[in-house]
Amino acid sequence: MSIGNSPEDDRPSIGRAIQQARLAAGLTVDEVSSTTRVRVPIVQGIEQDDFSRCGGDVYARGHLRTLARAVGLDPEPLIAQFDGDHGGRPEPTPAAPLFEAERIRPERGRPNWTAAMVAAIVVVVGFVGFTLFSGGGKGSAVADGDNTAAPVRPTEPAAGKSGKTAKPSTVPGPGPSESAIAGVPKDKVTVKITAKDGQSWIAAKDANGRLLEDGLLKKGESKTFTDKKRIDLVVGNAGVVQLFVNGKEIEKVGDKGAVERLSYSAGPQAG
Repeated sequence: MSIGNSPEDDRPSIGRAIQQARLAAGLTVDEVSSTTRVRVPIVQGIEQDDFSRCGGDVYARGHLRTLARAVGLDPEPLIAQFDGDHGGRPEPTPAAPLFEAERIRPERGRPNWTAAMVAAIVVVVGFVGFTLFSGGGKGSAVADGDNTAAPVRPTEPAAGKSGKTAKPSTVPGPGPSESAIAGVPKDKVTVKITAKDGQSWIAAKDANGRLLEDGLLKKGESKTFTDKKRIDLVVGNAGVVQLFVNGKEIEKVGDKGAVERLSYSAGPQAG
């Protein structure tokens, strides 16, 4: 049974499915190209079921996976449909696992030599230290100017306990809790986004336009972004996300299925 555009199959073609999902998400071809870094002619060709610009089936699968995630589709059914139309997925080769096994095997002995050297050094240092502390009294009785007696100062540990010469040990405190985001510096912007009620596609950039995140945020997953000046967001299916900006929750991000373009800077934000 053929897969794709045959009359027996009610599913839309691969290109048609991606185009419909893009339009439903309110995205243009240029926006999808910008966020996925797939060139506009390739995006347009794929939406017309023309994969000749992809450079081969392997690259076509990669482009399909990237575009599907960008428009909020599960890429696996599209990949399976593509494989059915183009002769199936090529058989994997065992060369890479064998190479990794051969490459890793010779390196296993190296840490053992290092550990042995470190252990030997520790034994030598401990022996020398024990000798100095145990023999220091005799050295001071033989000659007042003997330098070997200098390290032995029985009163120094007591001074350390009094707090005058010894530095107190630093005990690491507990890790930050989920509410620690409320204590972010006022001269920075911190954005935390969580896919609370479903999956969402997100893209995040800093004030310099550098791409911080671009992909699918599955239900229950969270991402946090920080910049000194500004965070720009594009949020797909905005009604399912929970958003905190500088420690304050944004009550209404958008509606389910809607695409929202948001920008936040340092300082308090309106809810």
